[in-house]
Amino acid sequence: MSIGTGAVLFVIGAILAFAVHVSVGFISLSTVGIILMVAGVVVFVVGLALALRGRRAVTTSRTGVDAASGERVTRQTADSEGPLV
Repeated sequence: MSIGTGAVLFVIGAILAFAVHVSVGFISLSTVGIILMVAGVVVFVVGLALALRGRRAVTTSRTGVDAASGERVTRQTADSEGPLV
């Protein structure tokens, strides 16, 4: 979600900085656009780092004896924890 938010902030900032030519007396829209573009890049990079860091795999191995046949049985499960989205 933060990767998409960063992209949206960047796009809105680029529109304000380069495409809007309206003069407002109390605020500079191009400065606000540049600030939003920088914030979008920061949010995008942080979201990408968190998405790549959050991937882990946990493997569990259990061994037991089957009651019916008396054979040794090993069961392995692997759980992959992805990033929270």
